[in-house]
Amino acid sequence: MHLKFCSLLVVALGVISSHCAWPDAPLVASGRWIHDAKGANVTYAGVNWPGAADVMIPEGLQYASIEKIVTGIKSLGMNAIRLTFAIEMIDDIKDNGGDVRLSAAFNKALGTTNGPVVYNKVLQNNPQFSASTTRVQVYDAIAAECFKQQIYVHLDNHMSKGEWCCSTTDGNAWFGDTYFDVAKWKRGLEFMVTRGATWGNLVSIGMRNELRAPEDNATLNSNSYNWPTWYTNMVAAAKIINAANPDILIFFSGLNFDTTLSPVAAGTGSGITFKKSDFTFSNKIVLELHNYQNSATSCSNMQSSLQSSGFSTLTAAAANQYPMLLTEWGHDWSNSDYLGVYASCLHSYLPAQHVGWTIWVLAGSYYIRSGTQDYEETWGLYNHNWTAWRNAAAIDNLKLMVKATLA
Repeated sequence: MHLKFCSLLVVALGVISSHCAWPDAPLVASGRWIHDAKGANVTYAGVNWPGAADVMIPEGLQYASIEKIVTGIKSLGMNAIRLTFAIEMIDDIKDNGGDVRLSAAFNKALGTTNGPVVYNKVLQNNPQFSASTTRVQVYDAIAAECFKQQIYVHLDNHMSKGEWCCSTTDGNAWFGDTYFDVAKWKRGLEFMVTRGATWGNLVSIGMRNELRAPEDNATLNSNSYNWPTWYTNMVAAAKIINAANPDILIFFSGLNFDTTLSPVAAGTGSGITFKKSDFTFSNKIVLELHNYQNSATSCSNMQSSLQSSGFSTLTAAAANQYPMLLTEWGHDWSNSDYLGVYASCLHSYLPAQHVGWTIWVLAGSYYIRSGTQDYEETWGLYNHNWTAWRNAAAIDNLKLMVKATLA
């Protein structure tokens, strides 16, 4: 909607303003690069804003306005957010009478004593919301503010059931797991990319976060936790997404908590063949990995691990050359971990390889995590009450990484 409006302005006025030009979408994959509509390289430098837990809206709104939070992201020089959501939110819309209002969402997740208290704080900080505001409308509002401040939105389906992610026994691990209804998953992806098409800055989506072995389901684990099952389901979902919103990039995540995509980079292996020629939308395919080698003692070993896990797709010799992003990495911000081998290695390696990334995590606290309300997140860039950065020195260091990535 925003893009069409700007296009009309350009035609009518015969000029192109910088505001109307952004985001120069749609983005496309070209070899190992992502290009905008003008042919310029686009590299993501962003942060994860989680919204897939029990309340099923993005975190922090009881402590700060959407505008203030997004302004904070922008102050770091970042150009993207990875905005997570749960399929359960769409299931409620489709199967249970419509989207849930915020008051009901907080009451269900936090109880009828604490729920109203937190809900009222959300309304105080975000007066554009009212008693009729629903969960998905919060996503609309965040996207609108990000558009205003020229920040890309990358959606990520984090979970099926709205709760903290992830474990191998949470029922969300693999296709057909307890809560992982494949048909509803595809429907949810289609719904979100269709709705997001009106935002103007939805440029990509990750189909599923951290696919992993369903260890509490022995039959499913032994019979279907494999690359052929991955291929069947991920390709089918990608086709649905592309049909619903052909403009956006589609991110393929891998196995083992999204730490490996080596068969895809190689083009064949582990029972699958992944060829660009099999896709009519091959210029929309991007690969994503996660890395949490926080105890690493050697940067060169980390680099070798990333290469063998899928970063080889970036090389000219790769059978399949695709853009690659590190959509999750992170560390504790309450100490000096930002100076350790792990963080220092990624701070230098990712910009040098021109690899985009989104760090985990923006949230200084969660509405609720694994049963604990107002949970303190020491991995969060923000402090507990979202009023300031948790670690000023670490933030200054991160700003240098952002600048190097976008250089």
